[in-house]
Amino acid sequence: MKHINILMVDDHPIIIEGYQNVLMATKEDDQTLLIDTANNCDTAQLMINRASKDTPYDVCFFDISLPPSEDGRYASGEDLALLAKRVLPEAKIIILTMFNESFRIHNIIKEINPDGFLIKSDLTSMELADAFQQILRYPPYYSSTVSNYVKKTIRSEIYVDDINRKILHLLSQGIKTKSLSEYIPLSTSAIEKRKKQLKLLFSVTDGKDETLLVEAREKGYL
Repeated sequence: MKHINILMVDDHPIIIEGYQNVLMATKEDDQTLLIDTANNCDTAQLMINRASKDTPYDVCFFDISLPPSEDGRYASGEDLALLAKRVLPEAKIIILTMFNESFRIHNIIKEINPDGFLIKSDLTSMELADAFQQILRYPPYYSSTVSNYVKKTIRSEIYVDDINRKILHLLSQGIKTKSLSEYIPLSTSAIEKRKKQLKLLFSVTDGKDETLLVEAREKGYL
């Protein structure tokens, strides 16, 4: 039996209840979900810090718009996500928000680079269930508004430059991601970011490196 420790942070209890019901109803047979909830930054930061010293969370869901902490250190779900990334480095970070403006999407990806990024108006119960399972196995998962924004941005900004071609070539040679920085003058996190962009560019929906290589081959990049 696989225990998955989850933190859900949203200032609307009925929304949290909805997320919980969907995940509990669609979890796999070998999964046990242990869900903590918080409605504001103060409670959430206490729970995150406690988890870092005790039983870490495997997955954290953050709404962006939240009542700030009393000391002013945490003003939004973005601040909490950055805290969780720092003290719970293994946790999958999922952003769920109503904000769908391009600059907000851009900033969240740039600052947080979440494992899941879901715009609430994109979501159905089924998509939330599918997203959760994919994020556990092959992150990232972006809902349609985010995905379309990123594809547009990547096409205009980066496309497949020499470094990305080299990443694809080395992966096709069987080199593991953690070893790529020995061949390319970039940090592992910068390489991971480029891999995520390539998967979005090539519309890889299952998150797997193998699928990325198949798509890159078909489009003549390998």
